[in-house]
Amino acid sequence: MPLKILLVDDSATERQQIQMSLSQYHVISASSGFEAMRLLEEHPDIALIILDLNMPGMDGFQVLDKLRSDERYGKIRIIILTDNDEPENEVRGLRMGAVDYIRKPFQKESLTARIGIHAELLRIQQELGQKMRDQKLTVDTIFKQVPVGIAVSHNYAPATEEENPYFDVNPLFEKISGRNRDELLRLGWAKITHPDDLEEDLANYRRLKTGEIESYAMDKRLIRPDGSIVWVHMIVASLPLSDEHQYNHVCLVQDITERKAIEKALRESERSKSVLLSHLPGLAYRCNYDRNWTMQYVSEGCFKLTGYRPESLLFNKELSFNDIIAPEYRELLWEEWKRILPARQPFKYEYEIITANGERKWVLEMGEGVYSASGEVEAVEGIIIDITDRKEMEDKLKYSIEHDRWTGLYNLNYLEELLDREAQNSDETRALVGINLSTVQSLATTYGYHYTQGLIKIVANALAKLCTDKRMLFSTYENQFAFYLKGYREKNELLEFCDSIVSTLESLLAVERITGGIGIVEVDPIKCQDAERLLKNLLVASERAMNSGDKEFGICFYDAELEQEIIRQNDIKNELAAIVSGEENGGLYLQYQPILDLKTNRICAFEALARLNSARLGRVSPLEFIPIAEKTKLIIPLGWKVIRQALGFLNKLKEKGHGDISVSVNVSVIQLLSKDFASTLFGLIGQMQVEPANICLEITESVFSSDFEQINNILRELREAGLSIAIDDFGTGYSSLARERELNINCLKIDKAFIDNLAWLNPEKAVIGDIISMAHKFGHYVVAEGVEQEKQRQFLVGCGCDKIQGYLISKPLDEKDAVALLA
Repeated sequence: MPLKILLVDDSATERQQIQMSLSQYHVISASSGFEAMRLLEEHPDIALIILDLNMPGMDGFQVLDKLRSDERYGKIRIIILTDNDEPENEVRGLRMGAVDYIRKPFQKESLTARIGIHAELLRIQQELGQKMRDQKLTVDTIFKQVPVGIAVSHNYAPATEEENPYFDVNPLFEKISGRNRDELLRLGWAKITHPDDLEEDLANYRRLKTGEIESYAMDKRLIRPDGSIVWVHMIVASLPLSDEHQYNHVCLVQDITERKAIEKALRESERSKSVLLSHLPGLAYRCNYDRNWTMQYVSEGCFKLTGYRPESLLFNKELSFNDIIAPEYRELLWEEWKRILPARQPFKYEYEIITANGERKWVLEMGEGVYSASGEVEAVEGIIIDITDRKEMEDKLKYSIEHDRWTGLYNLNYLEELLDREAQNSDETRALVGINLSTVQSLATTYGYHYTQGLIKIVANALAKLCTDKRMLFSTYENQFAFYLKGYREKNELLEFCDSIVSTLESLLAVERITGGIGIVEVDPIKCQDAERLLKNLLVASERAMNSGDKEFGICFYDAELEQEIIRQNDIKNELAAIVSGEENGGLYLQYQPILDLKTNRICAFEALARLNSARLGRVSPLEFIPIAEKTKLIIPLGWKVIRQALGFLNKLKEKGHGDISVSVNVSVIQLLSKDFASTLFGLIGQMQVEPANICLEITESVFSSDFEQINNILRELREAGLSIAIDDFGTGYSSLARERELNINCLKIDKAFIDNLAWLNPEKAVIGDIISMAHKFGHYVVAEGVEQEKQRQFLVGCGCDKIQGYLISKPLDEKDAVALLA
């Protein structure tokens, strides 16, 4: 059964508030002392009385006196209700038998917490007595069930186990005090009590020991070992343990540190209320709930905020507050108050006012309704503060978030939000036109960053002149722009607009020899693609446009064909990723094209060529999957799989008695520059027991455009370990014969394009002989690629070429056929 409480208070409002707060208990109420005494006769099971001291007729002190004189009520716990300015009544009430007091106006949380402690104490006293009489449960078991800190028989002064065998504390008491049981016994409770609270605590404790009172309650501070303070609400009550024992009491504590901090803050708040109002950047008010917001009270801050004296607004003397509200907000403000008042919610709204001198100011109004006992709105109270500066800051921040700092154009974030916002709410045709000027970055190395940024700003200003109410310009990525078009009629209109863009760009960038690409993405109203997908497609189309032909500024629509190409690229990427993640090679395999030594007319080496045969995609050309692998950095793990297969092929050749045959492997610059490439390769060579002299690494000459010194140093390390290094496709890329001297290489492989020219050029005019001659002077041997005709072979022999490779000798062969070719 719930605890039965008698509430004695002549105020109906306070009785109602307390009953609502203690709804979990069985609360009966009395409006006078006489009624209280009658109810006590009718309800002998009342365990707790909440008693107001100030009542007409029989006041609280008279009730206390009658209860003290009647032994039937000796076990009832009494809590008195006092006012903040009546400390003497609290002392008097406690001396007359009350065990605690609650000050009015009370806080619901404080009331329920205190009553909860007393209810728990009553329950504990009853259970302890019963359980100790029955000798069935230990005190420790009870402790673990109680949500408050408990100390049984805690000694005042330092003591030992022999001197105080009944002492015990529960874990929560240890946690609150910050000390374990042994420390608490050794120190005694006086040592851990704050000196300012010790005198009152000792006085109450002495009265408890003499039997003058059965219990007492107080708020006090405990000192933890680290010197910090914890506030507790403490109740100490008699607990008969032994006639010979001197500490026959139990102590309950609840941590109220946070509550004390709140109370202190509230007191400080009350103290500084007048100071706050005088410094408030606005006004405080109380007004009628009517269309004019008829003011009953307005603080002095009104004049600074509005330019009107407070008295001019009181009861609409000269004007109403509604007259000050900007017209476009009056109805909105009324509707918002109308919405929140029935729900008794707090009000918060931003709007503009017009001051006495005609200035517009942004204000924030925060308020709440004042309600009668019947629930009717009596008035509205709140504050109105000036937030004009904050609004200006917000506008600046919003501008910064939505605009590109350098060009002043709307940025990518704003475009994404706009696209997503209009995805479901637009019936117009819509398209994106992307302008890719990433090649502008090449000017930075010559003229510097500020020059290129200045050029981009000039371009932005020129493109902005093409904007209309149906065209918006955005700065999306570095050196890239996008137009967002709405309401166009057909594709030709988009192309005509792109021609206008090209004319504008060519007039600005022709001197700089800057090229670019213009991509077009039409927004499908049915598919409802998200902004991220649209912008990704736009970037793909603009990049494709840069490589679409001989024009300085190409134009490319993102269409089904391009989408299928992107899908295929993704499929290839996924296929490569699957190969990389698996232990087997999947569809990746090698073919080997023989290299013929022209002096011995024998095969001296093979070039390992990577091939991809996918179960889903079929055979994929190296010209297709190698660039994708390089772009996605999958080329590094794929490269190691290729090298491992090639070294395995070398071992098979050795088993067949062809230990003098070498294998060339193509290495990407990305893999060459990857961390620990050389040391990893040396480890693999050692693991597979392959002769370094039988390995040739082929790199394209274009790699030297990246980082010549770093790459050349790596090649030196590889050569010094015994590997051969060949420049593949020589003559098509970055190198020149003049620079060949500096390269740490062994071999030049002349590109097939030079060999093809022998079919129609006068051999005397071919430069191949010069290349071969110069290479030999530098100590390099030469391999000619793509030899398909006997007359090409004869010419190369005449030029002193060392080796040849091509379909004249053999097409690329599978491993088994390559081995058989040597037989």
